[in-house]
Amino acid sequence: MKQVKIDIVSDIACPWCAIGYARLARAMKQLSAEYEFTIQWHAFELNPEHSGIGEPILPALAKKYGRSEEEMRANQNNMMTIAKNLGLNFENLQQRLTCNTFDAHRLVKWAGEQGRQTALKQALFDAYFGQALDVSDHKVLLSCVAALGLDPVRAKQILESDQYSAAVREDEASYQQAGITSVPAFIINSKYLVSGAQEPEAWVQTLLTLHKAGAEPV
Repeated sequence: MKQVKIDIVSDIACPWCAIGYARLARAMKQLSAEYEFTIQWHAFELNPEHSGIGEPILPALAKKYGRSEEEMRANQNNMMTIAKNLGLNFENLQQRLTCNTFDAHRLVKWAGEQGRQTALKQALFDAYFGQALDVSDHKVLLSCVAALGLDPVRAKQILESDQYSAAVREDEASYQQAGITSVPAFIINSKYLVSGAQEPEAWVQTLLTLHKAGAEPV
């Protein structure tokens, strides 16, 4: 079995990150007879300075990108269609509020030690895009943890402390220094960077090409 390590730099507040992973997952499934994939998630915050009560997402995005709310709505509608075809729940994508994701990233780090990092990431995507829940709210985070069978008491201890904060900040700093300014970003076997939410077919070709080029895990 050929080994492929994929480091994913992403934010829980990034819809394209959820779409990008879902597309990658389809490609990995196609290649599963010959390839064994290891996934590691890394933190990136689209809105690191966010605090307090969130803003409705459409006007917030319009302001951030200098576009109209109508353009942002059309963009979100397109993402909702793509997500539905991938089996993702984006039903309340346009009803969500902006929020801080730092604590959620801390729990994703912890979940990685339990072998449930991808599962928690997906649960957080579903909570934010599917249910428009505030993923900075500790009650919401603990609900996601409990739903996966992880220990909510331990998760609460982490949230009430500074644990995993340094690991998240180190992640963010190291990938920013490496030149990553947008997500999702995928690093294959610590050598090759693939940016954006590639289609499954493109992923299959990319992974095959990189392996033939000698992209062995580092």
